[in-house]
Amino acid sequence: MERMSTETAAPTRREQILREAARLFAERGFHGVGVDEIGAAVGISGPGIYRHFAGKDAMLAELLVGISERLHDGGRMRAEEAAAAGLAPGAALDALIAGHIDFALDDRPLITLHDRELDRLREADRRRVRKLQRQYVELWVTAVRAVYPGLTELEARVSVHTVFGLLNSTPHLSGSAELPDRATTAALLHRLARGALGAVGDPGEGSRPEPDVLRAPEGVVEVVRDGGRPGLDSVADRPVT
Repeated sequence: MERMSTETAAPTRREQILREAARLFAERGFHGVGVDEIGAAVGISGPGIYRHFAGKDAMLAELLVGISERLHDGGRMRAEEAAAAGLAPGAALDALIAGHIDFALDDRPLITLHDRELDRLREADRRRVRKLQRQYVELWVTAVRAVYPGLTELEARVSVHTVFGLLNSTPHLSGSAELPDRATTAALLHRLARGALGAVGDPGEGSRPEPDVLRAPEGVVEVVRDGGRPGLDSVADRPVT
């Protein structure tokens, strides 16, 4: 997927189509939007869309596979840069958190779209998404355990999914006139993410639950091991059966 960049360079027509398709799909649902409406949103005729995409299914696949690639590749790059620079584990974790916050604030329609429409992808595309997202989770698990070595792998993984759920709540913030500016919101989300991880990884004396309390329910364990929909939703969003 071509990155839907926020840099000063003007977006390509393809990027414009993807951005408007994501917005419209998130607002009205995949089946509630026609190709003509997407074309109108970018100033071209509906048939003109087919010069760029085979149809709505192709747009959806590029959006959802693409954001999984961006999250994974960006996370891996941050982890590698932190290691090459010899940064402390906490700084490496902060870099991952900051990158995910950028996604959560700048690509809110994709969070909504992922939650609603992932199952519409072809099986091969769904497998690609899940593989990338499992790999992204593992980057976080490694970073979290480097900062909080007392955590088991399972505790770290459940904690990471929970932080994703916190950060990916940003679509629910959209209509509020009382929101602070972007920088303030990003800083607040960062403190919340660090606070959540710190509460599990470095609890106050006498506050750490007994091991049985920390053990996730069986259904949740299976979701976490399978990868769930990491990076875009949390363990808490999946039903425990």
